[in-house]
Amino acid sequence: MSVVVIGGHSRSVGKTSVVASLIAALPQFEWTAVKITQYGHGICSANGAACDCTTGDHSWAISQEKNRSGESDTSRFLQAGAVRALWVRTEQGRLAEAMPTLRRRIESCRNVIIESNSIMKFIRPDLYLTVLNPGTEDFKKSAQEFLDRADAVILHDHADATAAWRSVSLKPVANRPLFRITPPPYLTSEIAEFVRTKLVSTEP
Repeated sequence: MSVVVIGGHSRSVGKTSVVASLIAALPQFEWTAVKITQYGHGICSANGAACDCTTGDHSWAISQEKNRSGESDTSRFLQAGAVRALWVRTEQGRLAEAMPTLRRRIESCRNVIIESNSIMKFIRPDLYLTVLNPGTEDFKKSAQEFLDRADAVILHDHADATAAWRSVSLKPVANRPLFRITPPPYLTSEIAEFVRTKLVSTEP
């Protein structure tokens, strides 16, 4: 089993679109797709609405998506061709509690693609790509923490080359492959081939 992680420095930089696009571009890998959402203080980190997406103890939950309408992120993964899609929801700082169950749920999968930064605390994926948008000022702590582990950067191409974030250095990825995108689309043939080549090279 190969594991690919797609992270990003903020919301709405295209992480879900990159995951869905890779699933569609590389169907031969028979992806199980996982989205991790963390919430806190009664507010869902996914959409800013009151959190009603968790279990009774408000700690963590894992559900399997069945809807292929494309109305939710995990549904988009199925629509793109994933063989299975899971949604992991946890309180901030409690992802560790969900990890044993998540590991069991994916252990027999052929290949797994995960949308998350925080998962990097618990696994060493075969490939970690980070999506950066210079036009978005917010830069999550989790994205900074694992920036040096990124195998490649997917960068939104802006006419203004000045990044909106001021206190973040990109030196940790200075020598990593950089792929520019101008959404839509969120994937180029070069990115798809990079992922395909890397995963094929890790197969036994």
